[in-house]
Amino acid sequence: MKHFILLLISLFALSSAANAADRPNILFTISDDQSFPHASAYGTEWVNTPGFDRVADMGLLFNRAYTPNAKCAPSRAIILTGRYSWELEEAANHVLFWPDEFKTWMEAMPDAGYETGYTGKGWGPGDPGTLHGKPRMLTGPKFEGKTMTPPANAMSTKDYAGNFGAFLDQRDDDKPFAFWYGGHEPHRRFEYGSGVAKGGKSLSDVDRVPGYWPDDEIVRNDMLDYAFEIEHFDHHLARMLDELEKRGLLENTVVVVTSDNGMPFPRSKGNNYEISHHMPLAVSWPKGIKNPGRDVDSLVSFIDLVPTFLEVAGVTAQAVGMQAVSGQSLFPIFKNQVESPEDFRNYLLFGKERHDAGRPNNQGYPIRGIIQGDYLFLRNFETDRWPSGNPETGYMNTDGGATKTLIIEGRFDPDRIQWWKTNFGKRPPEELYNIKKDPDCIQNLATRADPSIKQELASKLYADLAKQGDRRMFGRGYEYDDFRFSDPVQQNFYERYMAGEPIRAGWINQSDIALPQSELINRK
Repeated sequence: MKHFILLLISLFALSSAANAADRPNILFTISDDQSFPHASAYGTEWVNTPGFDRVADMGLLFNRAYTPNAKCAPSRAIILTGRYSWELEEAANHVLFWPDEFKTWMEAMPDAGYETGYTGKGWGPGDPGTLHGKPRMLTGPKFEGKTMTPPANAMSTKDYAGNFGAFLDQRDDDKPFAFWYGGHEPHRRFEYGSGVAKGGKSLSDVDRVPGYWPDDEIVRNDMLDYAFEIEHFDHHLARMLDELEKRGLLENTVVVVTSDNGMPFPRSKGNNYEISHHMPLAVSWPKGIKNPGRDVDSLVSFIDLVPTFLEVAGVTAQAVGMQAVSGQSLFPIFKNQVESPEDFRNYLLFGKERHDAGRPNNQGYPIRGIIQGDYLFLRNFETDRWPSGNPETGYMNTDGGATKTLIIEGRFDPDRIQWWKTNFGKRPPEELYNIKKDPDCIQNLATRADPSIKQELASKLYADLAKQGDRRMFGRGYEYDDFRFSDPVQQNFYERYMAGEPIRAGWINQSDIALPQSELINRK
């Protein structure tokens, strides 16, 4: 009898190991500040991304994928929890203390039998804190032992692909894995002129400069430097794909390639326009995606990633101790069961609370928005505030760079002031754009279009936000500003900076410190 029981235990162990080996691996890869459509699979010829293109060819290329919050920490919080940022307490903000009650999918994967790890940028910026006396590992254990000399001075020295290889070398082959590759590129700063000097690009390669920036040699150089950084991220992605193929793991690995928010330029990252929220997204899984090589036109949101990963792992959020998710699994798209784009989702929501410091009393710039069909609707709640932070502290919610400086320097020139107004000026309570005809979101239709369009979008937006418990819908929006910054440099930054305290003014250039509004008005 004893031998029979041992035999059953052995058979069960073998069966469990086999089932574990059959479950798909997950390689989640995310660049830092890359907008749609800046990958060559989308037809952008001044960015060369063979790694991204390979994933799209093996699987799916998503044409309408969006982040609900266009800033690093809140966007990554959404990716990790499957919930909107206004459903995440402090994690609605940027530079925050992670709330104890929200377990991430990377923290939960070991409970589903997965081995986890990450390299590069995980979640942040912010303080992940501790739980039960142990440091939180929101994206798993870190693998950063391997370094390299990057092709431009401003890029990270981390050998992302080498660190992924180190993770694969030490992993338990009887377990599936979930690995997070977070590139630091194309986050600023850039080595100015590197796209041309080191990337072999020409200013004429840029087929179109967005209508909210001047078409200037400086801007074109800035855009090509950004492209060169995307290509560095993609180079490591391509190496990782080769590594998976060499080890016989590519066939049963779900590979996701995306970014966290829009490009680090004025009116993009940290804002709420099309270029802010519209993300590149490609997903491959040779063993599980039906009819690979498809373009997907359904509206998908970052809240959909967690339910997808949980279904890949064969578990529910409740089973692994996570809060309920707000998104829906992409499996119907994987299985080619979505007949028309609207069958998956008819509209999606997005918004923001406080991002970087730069306003009095730690104030943010709250916005909520919705996209349905060809229209994007925005509700700006505090229009007396500066959208990107106050001029006298350097518009701190826009990273310092050549394009930003060029626009700010032209704010007193009658021929150039429009650029400053469009990128940094104050905004009306409501904005409505036809993103098919006007992807740059320049022609505000809020008071000119058929009012029923705005009314329908606003009604859906506010109804959903109320169901989700958004404090903005119940007169408690000020509570988002009451949450403390996790970085003491940013806490009460405005008051300390204006008092003359010698503190670093964030991701800005000294030349970006503009004059107070009273002087701007006098000089117009």
